[in-house]
Order: sequence, then C-alpha cells, then structure tokens
Amino acid sequence: MTNYFFEKIYSYPTISKEEYNEIKKAHTKIKFSKNDIIISSGKTCNEYYLVEEGILRSFVMNYNGDEITTDFFIEGDVLIDVSSLFQRIPAIENIQALTNSILWKIEYPAFQELFHNMEGFREWGRAWMSSQLLISKQRSIGMITLTATERYLNLIHEKPEIIQQVPLKHIATYLGITDTSLSRIRKEILKET
Repeated sequence: MTNYFFEKIYSYPTISKEEYNEIKKAHTKIKFSKNDIIISSGKTCNEYYLVEEGILRSFVMNYNGDEITTDFFIEGDVLIDVSSLFQRIPAIENIQALTNSILWKIEYPAFQELFHNMEGFREWGRAWMSSQLLISKQRSIGMITLTATERYLNLIHEKPEIIQQVPLKHIATYLGITDTSLSRIRKEILKET
C-alpha cells in the first residue's frame, strides 16, 4: 500500500511526506468478512479504522429490539465510534461489514502519539471532527425537513454504492422508513427516469 491512501484520507497541507510515512506505520491492515462485527455495543473502543475496501454500517437496537442503521462507511471513510474512543466509554452502536472489507486499524495510543507530536495530524483531526459534526447536524435536520424521497435521492448522490450493494432493509431503516415505502419510492423514481 502506497502512502497515497493515507495522504488522501489524512489530507492536510502541513503534513509532510515523511510524516505520512509515520502515519502509515501507525496503522495495521486487517481483513474482515461479510457480516463480521468490527465494533460491538457495550465495549469501549481502543482503535479506529480507515476503509480501504468494502461497505460497512453502524447500527443500534431500538426499543422493540429492531436493528436501525445509523450510518454507512465506504472506501476512504474513517470508521469510528467517536464517543467511545475519545470519552473512553462503552460504544452504543455496532459496526458491521456488509461486504468483505479491508481496513487499516490505528490503536488509541498510536493515535494519541501522532496527535500530540505532529501538528499537521492534530489540525487534520480538528478539521475532520468539525466536518463530521456538520454532516451529523445536516443529517438530523434532513430527517425532519426532507421527504423520504429526498433523503433517498441524497443517499444516491452521496454514496451510490450503498444503493447498489446494500440490502433494502438496511437502507430503509437508515432513511427512517419501512421496506415497503422504500420499494414504492424506488419504483416512482424508476418511472420518472
């Protein structure tokens, strides 16, 4: 694996080529099979991952015991349970591989070392957290202000591979609708195109 993968994810103007070598060395390549659980609710996370290949999802159990998908992760994403890792508390979400996946793991102590010793990495981390906060806020507002069709179209635009490769039941819960409603929306969109 060349440094390009790490340069793309950890893109920040003040990180040097030599520092990307250090960043790469702090990660370990791991393969997961379809349906493997990478992060389990109730356990405190001691690492996070970069997605080189595959599709993954985070999910929680609702009050009825049903799985509700809360996010999808694709190539180039950072796969993390932020509150568990940084607040050192048990994870609420589970993260599962939906396809065979290749991830790069970085342990919490190695992350802390890079964060404290590499200014560009620290600034990347702040910028990444800010962007994730914005994405999270936009999603929560969209769940209230957008129609189910608009939410589906946004997902097609943002992560088309999800629509092509993920079971409808996971997409439906992510959009906050039933499988039946999602099937109807998909049929309506196909008629229009």
